[in-house]
Amino acid sequence: MISAIYNSLSKRQLLHIMGVVLPVFFAMGVSYAAYRSGFTGMAMMMVGALAPVMIFLIFKFPRFGVLFYFVLAYWIMFILALGIDFPLGTVMDGLLLLLIIGFFIKQKKESNWEAFRNPISVVILIWIGYNIFQFANPTAESRLAWVYTVRTVAGVMLSYFIFVYHINNVKFIRLLLKIWLGMATLAAIYAIKQEYFGFFEFEQRALDSNPLLQSLLYIDGHWRKSSIFSDPVAFSYNMIVASIICISLIFGPTSKRTKIILTLLALLYLNVMLYSGTRAAYVLLPAAMALFAVLKFNRQIMVFSCIFGVFMLALINVPTSNPSINRFQSAFRPSDDASYNVRKQNQKRIQPYIQRHPFGGGLGATGVWGVRFAPYSFLAQFPPDSGYVRVAVELGWIGLILVCALFFVILKTGIDNYFKISDPELKTYCLAMVLAVFAMNIGNFPQEAIVQFPLNIYFSLMAALINVTLRLDRQKSNLVKDGKQQPEGQNDRYTRYRQIRRTV
Repeated sequence: MISAIYNSLSKRQLLHIMGVVLPVFFAMGVSYAAYRSGFTGMAMMMVGALAPVMIFLIFKFPRFGVLFYFVLAYWIMFILALGIDFPLGTVMDGLLLLLIIGFFIKQKKESNWEAFRNPISVVILIWIGYNIFQFANPTAESRLAWVYTVRTVAGVMLSYFIFVYHINNVKFIRLLLKIWLGMATLAAIYAIKQEYFGFFEFEQRALDSNPLLQSLLYIDGHWRKSSIFSDPVAFSYNMIVASIICISLIFGPTSKRTKIILTLLALLYLNVMLYSGTRAAYVLLPAAMALFAVLKFNRQIMVFSCIFGVFMLALINVPTSNPSINRFQSAFRPSDDASYNVRKQNQKRIQPYIQRHPFGGGLGATGVWGVRFAPYSFLAQFPPDSGYVRVAVELGWIGLILVCALFFVILKTGIDNYFKISDPELKTYCLAMVLAVFAMNIGNFPQEAIVQFPLNIYFSLMAALINVTLRLDRQKSNLVKDGKQQPEGQNDRYTRYRQIRRTV
């Protein structure tokens, strides 16, 4: 009977029937999983069903994988805050692994390692290798702490090579920046909701159940906001980086309408950043603008710098009863800040340990993983409160030298590339990344700037774009010299720029 029906149907009819039947069975299976195991079971089944499709898309269209990885990194902490008991961190690791496998498969067919022959690639590989070597650190209290920590400290740095390889035209850079600023805008709007309309029930429940968290986030009768991020520090640093990108693009080759939109976005990000109550973030923009004025020295920038400087001086010294502005002003008087003085004392106390342990006490020896896997160790009780101090404690003064070298090489390469690039648009993108890395370099001293999502991944993107922009500029220069037509999507702004230079 079934065979007769099957033979009587055409291929098109069979595909139509399968297109209806399979989604119905899938929906029934998801519903049953939700009934039996709750949301976690439903999510596991959906991921299991969609995983083959995602793997195919990532291998077939690697840029899709890059975009998915890029977007998920921004929202992962918010998804976890919803109470979803699902190993999203493992999903991120799996996505990166798939992208790396796809990269090596493609390299086997068309070997091209030229993009990775640069100082940034070398120092990142050294940094990753040193962190892997830490598994054998004889002074480490726990190997499990290393397993949980190495993923976010060194593993995510592999994404640098994925970004360098797959970002191969200016259209893709524009798309990434548009998505980045779009997500930052949504995060800013969510922070406004938290500030003026309060927290959602799941957020308030998390605060009420953790007295320690309340003591850290409830300051002078005002809750510090974290928007969609893990904590107020991550929120404020992400807003600062987004505002730096906007300011850099304002002075690039963009239309007046775009400049107005970017100005409004920068003001929005800086305003909501105050809701975080993170003093460390307040000094990052002035520091980045100082480097901006030095690198892009001209009359327009000097006028902007003077206006910005006067505004900052007024904001720092104006009398106010606003708690957010009060906290902002205190960031520029660190000697009057009790928490800053406590941090200085802690850093002084840990110095002898750092000097005696050149390889440190092992990855994950401090913080959450230290408390979990070696709760009675000396380092588990030490609050690092600084990215550099954490590196010095866990990886020793050798690790501290390496991380400083990493920042130095990225910044030096970025500044060199900025002056080498001719195309105004690519030059602007390179400058934006240099300023963002510089801000993270400074922000890593009072807080941990690049260990939480999404900045641990976006930091690799910043470093990658510094090299990608120079590579694309040289490709466009060669096309112009050879008299060839520019690829689709790369407008003629560069050609007009070179024609103007010739006439001058």
